[in-house]
Amino acid sequence: MRSKDPVNYGKITDFINRFADRFGYSPSMTEISEGTGIPKTTVHRYIAEMREKGELELTGHRTLNVAGTRRDAVRVPVLGAVSCGVPKFAEENIEEYVRLPASLFGDGDFFILRASGDSMIGAGIDDGDLVLVKRQDRARAGQIVVALTGDEATLKRFYPEPERRRVRLHPENPELEDIYVDDCLVQGVAVKVIKDVV
Repeated sequence: MRSKDPVNYGKITDFINRFADRFGYSPSMTEISEGTGIPKTTVHRYIAEMREKGELELTGHRTLNVAGTRRDAVRVPVLGAVSCGVPKFAEENIEEYVRLPASLFGDGDFFILRASGDSMIGAGIDDGDLVLVKRQDRARAGQIVVALTGDEATLKRFYPEPERRRVRLHPENPELEDIYVDDCLVQGVAVKVIKDVV
């Protein structure tokens, strides 16, 4: 078999990755051909060679993983902003998907929110930071959570006070007061903060 043309190889692997990031599943041979402008017979030849060399996993007519780019990665939706001040209306609009290496962030169901406000600056979360949140409905006292109260979501430290039948949501800013609610739904626990380098 002839060696791969690096231009076509790059087009095919890039298209597979971009398609999977956008739609959540891998493209068919026809979709790769139409998306790259490479004839379908040529796409079949490249896919077969990539599979033989262990560069690609294939099942049925859809590609699964391009080696070195898709394995051991976690696909994470980037949602809208979450308030680091007073609670804010919770709108779960997916802005995009990103892939994070599982070796750095671990396995699990994650989402990313953009911090808004200054109530968590004492925890190192500034306005505009991206907060990686592990989706779960329980949290230990003192963990930073995305808490939903009614239709409003906020990022705060979580302190249940069952003896008083309430939950205390604590901001990490000495200028702000605690928020007390009768109940709240934990949407997830903050695990990492992603900052721009200034």
